[in-house]
Amino acid sequence: MPLVALVRCESYDPSEVRKTLEKAFALLGGPERFVKKGEKILLKPNLLAAAPPEKCVTTHPAVFRAAAEILADVGARLAYGDSPAVGSAARCAEKAGIAEEARKLGLAAADFARGETVSFEQARQNRRFVLARGVLHAEGIVSLPKFKTHGLEKVTGALKNQFGCVPGMRKAEFHMKLPDAFDFARMLVDLTRFVRPRLYVLDAVWAMEGNGPRNGKPRKLNVLALSDDCVALDATACRLIGLDPRSVPTIRLGEECGAGTFREHEILVVGEDLVSLRVPDFDVDRGPVRPFRRMGLSRFVTNRLVARPCIVEERCVKCGVCVETCPARPKALAWPGRDRSAPPVYDYSRCIRCYCCQEVCPEGAIRLEEPLARKALNLFARGRI
Repeated sequence: MPLVALVRCESYDPSEVRKTLEKAFALLGGPERFVKKGEKILLKPNLLAAAPPEKCVTTHPAVFRAAAEILADVGARLAYGDSPAVGSAARCAEKAGIAEEARKLGLAAADFARGETVSFEQARQNRRFVLARGVLHAEGIVSLPKFKTHGLEKVTGALKNQFGCVPGMRKAEFHMKLPDAFDFARMLVDLTRFVRPRLYVLDAVWAMEGNGPRNGKPRKLNVLALSDDCVALDATACRLIGLDPRSVPTIRLGEECGAGTFREHEILVVGEDLVSLRVPDFDVDRGPVRPFRRMGLSRFVTNRLVARPCIVEERCVKCGVCVETCPARPKALAWPGRDRSAPPVYDYSRCIRCYCCQEVCPEGAIRLEEPLARKALNLFARGRI
């Protein structure tokens, strides 16, 4: 039976975070259960974008530092790294406060710029990956995800954090190849099963709700959660916010493909009582995710049932990051008449609904809009009409 250590942590005060993580490790049998003296261990935080810690876009540096200190005390040889959605990893780490903590601890940045091709014959969706050298040259990985909402998969946490092991813009290739949320989730499960992190330390002291994973609102959950079962950990985090884990593609496919279990009776939560920590009004999409594309629906129907990205013109600064990041070929948004004085314009007949544009927008100027037919369908599914 997988263990999930759920421990209350009400601030990012370094001493409180350290004590909380020590308690959580003890509940799981101690850090020696996951790493050994002398092993080369990669710390994999979430460094989605260059954002300060208070924005809740990235793993908080206090969590990074405490985890690193505890593992270093065991004698592990540590490095850290991630590949962001856009921009340089070094700049993201600096802005997030991770690089500063790493320097204080004498930790080197792992090589996430160069990649090597690997094969995974047991994969269910994707058998070949190009992974960062820093991932492949480590003896073990400790994943440090941030709990946030996500446009395509509803939430991002332990399981999706491994997507940062794919270097640079190669991540966009997967969005183009696998636009369906379930196919994409199955690929993420394959990736996680291949790299096999030893442990997941979920930062949910402050999470992100609403328009995540980059431009949502910080929301305090007062939780640090640890487990070596990423599916059980994500499922437990979903229960904290009153979200049915079965509605999250990564969690459902994670169990189906053998990465863990989401079933409550099969998970032993130790530490705090989950009920006492629940935040049921957390702003997250609670409607069903349907595999519209795999159902063979026409573009006409898709445009009326699948949420689409929309630009909020008053927030748009015309930086062009959305245009550059769009993986569709030809691109689904472009400058109107090549005029960069106006916001880019979508061609929804080309849009694959991967929501990369919404994820990388530095100004929070792109939101997901549900068509009226989808809203009605969601209400019907919830039994409200």
